[in-house]
Amino acid sequence: MTSQNNQKKKQHLYYTIGEVSRMLDVNPSTLRYWEKEFDGIHPYRNRKGTRFYHTEDVETLRLIKYLLKERGFTIAGARDYLKTSRSHVLRNMDIVETLKNIREFLIQLRNNL
Repeated sequence: MTSQNNQKKKQHLYYTIGEVSRMLDVNPSTLRYWEKEFDGIHPYRNRKGTRFYHTEDVETLRLIKYLLKERGFTIAGARDYLKTSRSHVLRNMDIVETLKNIREFLIQLRNNL
């Protein structure tokens, strides 16, 4: 199997609420709550009512988690900020993630000295 096929297996178009919950390290009930509180999260539901989140929904949920957990926004504050500054939030979130990775790398380097 080629690495391209492996990449396709790793990335889905839709994710169940359990998969998203594990990816973001939040409870499924939190995801359902955020779905009610924020526009732009519209999971597909099958006949049984099972939620399937599109990759865009997952990205929006990542942004929401970043604003609420990392930046300390309230629900209302995060909702307003997303409406006005989505691209700014994405850029900041990527920068913070990169800095965390660099920090982990430096800690590992220091521990190996």
